[in-house]
Amino acid sequence: MNAQIALGIVALVVVGTILLGLSGVRGVKMDPQEFIVGGRRVGALLLWLLLAGEIYTTFTFLGAAGWAYGKGAPAYYILCYGTIAYVISFFLAPPIHRIARERGYLTGPDFFADRYGSRLLGALVALLGFSMLVPYVTLQLTGLQILLQIAGYGTIDALRAVAIGFFVVALFTFAAGLRGAAFASVAKDLLVLLGVIFAGILLPIHFFGSPAGALDAVLRDHPHWLTIAGPNSPNGITWVVTTTILTGCGFFMWPQSMAAIYSARNEDTLRRNAVFLPFYQVMLLLVFFAGFTALEVMPGLKGPAADQSFMLVVQKYYPAWVLGFLAAAGTLAALIPAAGQLLAAASIVGKNVFADYGIARDPASQTRTTRILVLVVAVLAFGFWAYNRQTLVSLLLIGYNGIAQLVPGVVLGVATRRPPALAVGAGILAGLATLILFVVPKTAEIIEINTRITAHGINTGLVALAINIVVTAVLWAVIPKRASAAVEAAQG
Repeated sequence: MNAQIALGIVALVVVGTILLGLSGVRGVKMDPQEFIVGGRRVGALLLWLLLAGEIYTTFTFLGAAGWAYGKGAPAYYILCYGTIAYVISFFLAPPIHRIARERGYLTGPDFFADRYGSRLLGALVALLGFSMLVPYVTLQLTGLQILLQIAGYGTIDALRAVAIGFFVVALFTFAAGLRGAAFASVAKDLLVLLGVIFAGILLPIHFFGSPAGALDAVLRDHPHWLTIAGPNSPNGITWVVTTTILTGCGFFMWPQSMAAIYSARNEDTLRRNAVFLPFYQVMLLLVFFAGFTALEVMPGLKGPAADQSFMLVVQKYYPAWVLGFLAAAGTLAALIPAAGQLLAAASIVGKNVFADYGIARDPASQTRTTRILVLVVAVLAFGFWAYNRQTLVSLLLIGYNGIAQLVPGVVLGVATRRPPALAVGAGILAGLATLILFVVPKTAEIIEINTRITAHGINTGLVALAINIVVTAVLWAVIPKRASAAVEAAQG
């Protein structure tokens, strides 16, 4: 009976949210510009909700609590990198938007293809974005599985439930596009906010009298849990700083974030969002309190199980309707961002591979191709998830290590003087090759380098980004400048 109540609430909330999203696009004709970037007329409030819907995902709801539970102070990096990213976006997003509106970009790879005069570079960026979005979507599925297992009190086949929920949202994305996802984010953000307030304030009050009481209990039983370790420790201060830099720089490089920037009504809309989005960081602080509370109430969870921590506390100590409400909020935190990620992955391949190379020539076929690719991406992401389960934070960091390799190309792309496409592409490939060498070492020398870097706590993604920058700079200096000058002159 408890499972029926909790899962029934989840189902009703998901269906209601999908209907809300569909109502927002009723009567709207779906051409590529409307489907991918919301017709470039999304206002400040709706953009704020859209960006929050894409940024604050099941990772926020479960992963941050899991790291507060399983690792303690290293989780602080999650609180830091978003704030840094918003400062960067205040200065970087408006010129990107201005160029995109003037030149008619639909995707992030369009920016690279046009600013550097190379469709091949655009295709490379599209394939990179596609590849990195797969683990990001997988993150949402991992969170969804956790939530449905707990809400079902262990009585349901979570794999089947995840498949049903995920493909319902894929069909929603197929029909509604970016504007539909923005309207659905209204319900998602409201429920997640209420859920996080419950988890971060009412949960510690229930067990310890206040959030401060929960922290006192953690400090009593785990004296060093809230202190970041030294520079040579695993997940120590060096790791926290380098990971914060990497993820802060890569924050708006995701295809769905670039699409959101393009969708804004004007540049001031983006500046206002950069000012007000940091208020969402308060939600992360509350999620930490939930993780710390769970550490005291239900200790002993290891590895990926830590992501379940505070939801298991709710399952054990609260009635089914409360669990259902929280699981519904978390489910939306998984499914609505997944909708934006599916759309982004499909649009970059549909536009920068199929359309740019003449496979889908007219607007109608481009829209149709993108819609079909939404379903293809959903199948691929589901398959990747079914065979590769990791912690939520691990999945996110995999994606960030790769997507951050686009930072030099985007930053240099808004400048008047730009490097040649070969330099930018070679830098991206050098960064990716470095990441692959870190993951699959084949020689003793590479193993030794990996060991040294890991021993000092340096995030390997930042090392790859540094190599990317060096390669780009060197090739920019040695390659004849005639090609770059021709591209810049053609763009005015």
